[in-house]
Amino acid sequence: MAVVVSSNGNAPAFEAKLTVYVFICVVIAAFGGLIFGYDIGISGGVTAMDDFLKEFFPAVWERKKHAHENNYCKYDNQFLQLFTSSLYLAALVASFFASAVCSKLGRKPTMQFASIFFLIGVGLTAGAVNLIMLIFGRILLGFGVGFGNQAVPLFLSEIAPAQLRGGLNIVFQLMVTIGILIANLVNYFTAKVHPYGWRIALGGAAIPAVFLLFGSLIICETPTSLIERNKNEEGKEALRKIRGVEDINEEYESIVHACDIASQVKDPFRKLLKPASRPPFIIGMLLQLFQQFTGINAIMFYAPVLFQTVGFGSEAALLSAVITGTINVLSTFVGIYLVDKTGRRFLLLQSSVHMLICQLIIGIILEKDLGTTGTLGKPQALVVVIFVCVYVMGFAWSWGPLGWLIPSETFPLETRSAGFAVAVSCNMFFTFVIAQAFLSMLCGMRSGIFFFFSAWIVVMGLFAMFFIPETKGVAIDDMRESVWKPHWFWKRYMLDEDDVEKRN
Repeated sequence: MAVVVSSNGNAPAFEAKLTVYVFICVVIAAFGGLIFGYDIGISGGVTAMDDFLKEFFPAVWERKKHAHENNYCKYDNQFLQLFTSSLYLAALVASFFASAVCSKLGRKPTMQFASIFFLIGVGLTAGAVNLIMLIFGRILLGFGVGFGNQAVPLFLSEIAPAQLRGGLNIVFQLMVTIGILIANLVNYFTAKVHPYGWRIALGGAAIPAVFLLFGSLIICETPTSLIERNKNEEGKEALRKIRGVEDINEEYESIVHACDIASQVKDPFRKLLKPASRPPFIIGMLLQLFQQFTGINAIMFYAPVLFQTVGFGSEAALLSAVITGTINVLSTFVGIYLVDKTGRRFLLLQSSVHMLICQLIIGIILEKDLGTTGTLGKPQALVVVIFVCVYVMGFAWSWGPLGWLIPSETFPLETRSAGFAVAVSCNMFFTFVIAQAFLSMLCGMRSGIFFFFSAWIVVMGLFAMFFIPETKGVAIDDMRESVWKPHWFWKRYMLDEDDVEKRN
């Protein structure tokens, strides 16, 4: 399949094919997303398993056994939340180390480091005999997430033809959703395996980690990374290989030019603070805040717990989580199909309205019908599950994948690795905040937590409407001229040095 990559009349046109080799590279690299999704999904299921709670959190298990337990507070335990959230705090720190590795050694070795961290972390968590070993294993898994989430989206954006970049990059988010679904299925079946079902569930993450480790040996490094490290001939050959055409000179020269500019920047993190870097920097950070404050990970982390809260039994709760996971995967395919057709902004705006309605309906039902004790009636519980599923649909084709896609494609090369490291670290920080606070917030705010997330959805929808420009079809190194300079607000930060001198 041949495409001509052209962002507008002023941008260069680069001929390219979607080759089988590129597709294989995309799938292998995206296994980093599958591991991330598996870790998200497995946490909530394992923390709902009695054998796991008895082993590490006996106080929570005792509270859970009480007949008249508080629906909103029975899982409120800071150490239980730390089991989930420690991974994201570690990933926050690791993303800055990963940025340096990405720049100095390349995207491919960074993914290999991620695999090794994952495998060691899986061994410690699955074989844990005390809480310290369990948390330390989660921290190493966090380092794997930090390295994987830094390298994989950059890798995908840099090897994809511009006209297909959105869809190919979203394969990362697709694999995240598949990881969540697999984790929910594993949770459902291992919950019946006593007393070691939780060990099987946690150990399952080793399978995709091994696949990523060995698969990364056969994929190529990105041309941009090779040229950035002065391996120009290797970069040219890699570009010819992934584009599937002989005439790659224009795109090659474009990458060389971007690398020449990047080489003049000695401190990319300081460069991020310059006015010209502010648009992608601000948008990249706020997208991570907004992605988490949609409430999605609160629902995905604790879907089994949430469904138990509204009255489903333990097995039924896990089955409901499998259903939401399936919808998450299928809806991500919708995002892959639409992102390069309707554009990024349309998906963000449509889903903001979509998710707002769902959150409000869920909040109203819980406020009206779920007391501190007791359960929802079956009709109300079914409505909650339906609207959770509809809500997941909206997130899966918009804020979920675009939270990773937009930052990976909008930073110029000289700040791309550093800027994306900040975006990843922000994502992990806000994920940590939600993971650490959600059960306590559920206890304190009760159904009000859904109105809390609804307010955030209003804010992010307005931000998308006024401040997020369309990047569909724009060459990755042409964002400044084609996206930022024409934008009504961000153009004020795009002054050239000559313009600054004239203004002075």
